[in-house]
Amino acid sequence: MSREELVVQRARTSFQTGRTKPLEYRIQQLKSLLSLISDRRTDIADSLKKDLGKSENGTELFEIMKLEGEIRLAIEKLAEWAAPRPVEKNFLTITDEVYIQPEPLGVVLIIGAWNYPWAVTLVPLVGAIAAGNAAVIKPSEVSSHSAKVMEELLPQYLDKDMYPVVTGGVSETQELLKLRFDHVFYTGNSTVGKLVMEAAARHLTPVTLELGGKSPCYIDKNCDIAVACRRITWGKFVNCGQTCIAPDYILCEPSIQSRVFEELKRSIEEFYTDNPKTFEDYGRIINQRHFKRVMALMEGSTVALGGESDESQCYIAPTVLKDVTCESKVMKEEIFGPLLPVITVSGVDEAIQFINEREKPLVVYVFSHDNKLIKRVIAETSSGALLANDCLVHYTVSSLPFGGVGNSGMGSYLGRHSFDQLSHMRSCLIKQLKLEGVNSMRYPPHTPKKLDWARFFLLKTCGFVDNSNEITLLLSVKATPLKYLHESR
Repeated sequence: MSREELVVQRARTSFQTGRTKPLEYRIQQLKSLLSLISDRRTDIADSLKKDLGKSENGTELFEIMKLEGEIRLAIEKLAEWAAPRPVEKNFLTITDEVYIQPEPLGVVLIIGAWNYPWAVTLVPLVGAIAAGNAAVIKPSEVSSHSAKVMEELLPQYLDKDMYPVVTGGVSETQELLKLRFDHVFYTGNSTVGKLVMEAAARHLTPVTLELGGKSPCYIDKNCDIAVACRRITWGKFVNCGQTCIAPDYILCEPSIQSRVFEELKRSIEEFYTDNPKTFEDYGRIINQRHFKRVMALMEGSTVALGGESDESQCYIAPTVLKDVTCESKVMKEEIFGPLLPVITVSGVDEAIQFINEREKPLVVYVFSHDNKLIKRVIAETSSGALLANDCLVHYTVSSLPFGGVGNSGMGSYLGRHSFDQLSHMRSCLIKQLKLEGVNSMRYPPHTPKKLDWARFFLLKTCGFVDNSNEITLLLSVKATPLKYLHESR
């Protein structure tokens, strides 16, 4: 057996012991994960500094705080999430127990991403643990320092048989995807997402695909352009633009384009000084391959702001592009770097049309004082999320499901949504061996009178019978249900 097969077999054997079923076990594992984050903050920050040039404060803000919040929420709410969920009864089950029982799926494969390697790998793990699953964790090999530290630390804090870490590259991931899991949770791009889904389909394994895409940002000419550009600058250039929900491009009318450039320039200098290369809170592109990919996307467009780069440091300055069309190279793929194209449109009509002519994005951003305009964008576009008058912050709201639609992904997570995504919602109906007279209407022989009563109960169950119809039916059979059924035997 390969290393991957042995790891998965061990995780499945551990799961089958049933020790993840008690909530006490799950809470203990979640608390241990919280201890890891608390105890090894320095190790985590160092790994992210080496991988992405993230500052210590940036690591705290964009990796650790959200992860800790998700763990604490799961610990606090687990008993509520895992409890049986009563559902509405119908006429035939009025005296019975009818509920949904969340139960663990089994062994989950979590394939993490490199841009936020701790948060996007371990937040799904929080959901897997809370739901009572075993999980095989595959951190991205691209963020190699984070992957190594994760491989070293997780077995020291978590049940190492139930939550093993598998490191390696493409071949190791392919070996894992050949094996049967009960759910696969993948964060990354749509090209690989299709391969993950194809591999999972061979085992009829459900998937959660947290992908990306080109998230548009429309600026209404009548909004506060200074505030809009300030928030867009923050959302675009944090983590050097390597954020799946970063605004990918701006749509605005030609009359405000110059003002947009001015305000973007002012915000870039305010946030990152006039020399972002030396500024601690401005990171780096993950590696030289991605550096070259991002630099190539500028071909055919005009640099309005920024444009400086240093391949030896994988540094690209915050850059704003103009003279961009839908045929420009930068508009052919998700940028995932610090380039911000600005495209002019005649107004919200053309902006909506532009958005709808492309794949459904992970998020649509709109900046406007006009609530009717915002509601129109909501009504006439489709995306994983819509955020008005800010960027990124919907990810901080654990009560909102985070995920894509269409080419930007499927499934969602955060908070209770993570628990539900990685649980099987089992339908449970517990009937009594009583009231056999009422139940007899479904047994042969099937007489017209039995059919009348069956129709009555069915319509009553569906809420389609009003009082007048009930009276009519009762008068037509001239008997109570029990007396009628007794006489019709």
